[in-house]
Amino acid sequence: MSKARQLAEIAFSKTQSQFLERTRALQEQDSEISERAAKTLRLRTARLEREQAGKAIAVLRAKTTA
Repeated sequence: MSKARQLAEIAFSKTQSQFLERTRALQEQDSEISERAAKTLRLRTARLEREQAGKAIAVLRAKTTA
């Protein structure tokens, strides 16, 4: 293999490694964003359920004291 070919192979390998690392980092970031969105949705749903339960209890208390 010629010296120029060896240098080209090394340069390509380095570029490919950088591309793969960037791709992996972006996939990791996308995963974190998805996990955060899922957690936010889960917490929002739980909060809304608690609020609805609180309102229902308040209505029942109002009916029993009236």
